[in-house]
Amino acid sequence: MAPPPARTAVAAAGLRKSYGDQTVLGGIDLEIPAGTVFSLLGPNGAGKTTMVKILTTLIGADGGRMRILGHDPVREPDAVRAQIGVTGQYSAVDGLLTGEENLRLMADLHRLGRRAGRARTAELLERFDLADAARKPASAYSGGMRRRLDLAMSLVGGPRLLFLDEPTTGLDPRSRRGLWDIIRGLVADGVTVFLTTQYLEEADRLADRIAVLDRGTIAAEGTADGLKRRVAGGHVRLRFDTAAGLGAAERLLGGRRDDEALALQVPGDTGVAGLRSLLTRLDDAGIAVEELSVHTPDLDDVFLALTGHGTGADAGAHAQNPPVHAQRKAAQP
Repeated sequence: MAPPPARTAVAAAGLRKSYGDQTVLGGIDLEIPAGTVFSLLGPNGAGKTTMVKILTTLIGADGGRMRILGHDPVREPDAVRAQIGVTGQYSAVDGLLTGEENLRLMADLHRLGRRAGRARTAELLERFDLADAARKPASAYSGGMRRRLDLAMSLVGGPRLLFLDEPTTGLDPRSRRGLWDIIRGLVADGVTVFLTTQYLEEADRLADRIAVLDRGTIAAEGTADGLKRRVAGGHVRLRFDTAAGLGAAERLLGGRRDDEALALQVPGDTGVAGLRSLLTRLDDAGIAVEELSVHTPDLDDVFLALTGHGTGADAGAHAQNPPVHAQRKAAQP
């Protein structure tokens, strides 16, 4: 009888790696439940790729302990490799081969057999929307198509744990979102995903848990919402019909007023309980609110607060896509 699947996909304690005098990983602890998306967030040079290489048995660690799907990658590397898939920063696609030939090559390497290999290839071509281009050379594929093919190649062996090392770097927004949908589908099928990324929105959209890696150490770990709550800067913006209403609210709540917009910015708890308390105070005082909007810190704010610098790759995107404010008309008291 086969052993039951491991409930913890990745466990690491005190993981260390140095190159000469440069410490790349300075004692990393991780525990990733099976069937979840874990995102390792950090700028270039933070140690993300080194972490992936160690966990996937490509290089050794200088110290620490690891378990991958219940196996020790040092003593049982073949057992680990049989259950994982890896998509690196750079495409492993052979441009001289067709999409179908790339997948069949991977099937041969996994020793699936002729019939099973053909069936798996056809299944993945269809799943990744590559069937129409199956017999075209991969060199003719767009960047998004090559990335989908690269990911499909990682899935030929049916891995239970998939490592994606910055998989959407260089993709246009539409291709990036298409790859996100594929990742969500894999997790729905029970695959665990270990995702490294520089894109803050990507981690926010996909990850069940996020770890912020900076200068070889984990600066913080938690859910996206939990990390955001650690950072000051959340506020509620209230807009009023009259200057009298604005003045009354300022005297009651404090905050920063905008006389031209008849608006008041109130710092504090932006959760449900905090909003309920704030609206109750306004209601008890007979102050009518025309509009309410909420601003919570995003992951860029988190990264800046924890490390003192942004991720670099996401800075432009953050500037072009400012935080979305949740807005609603407040009920009249």
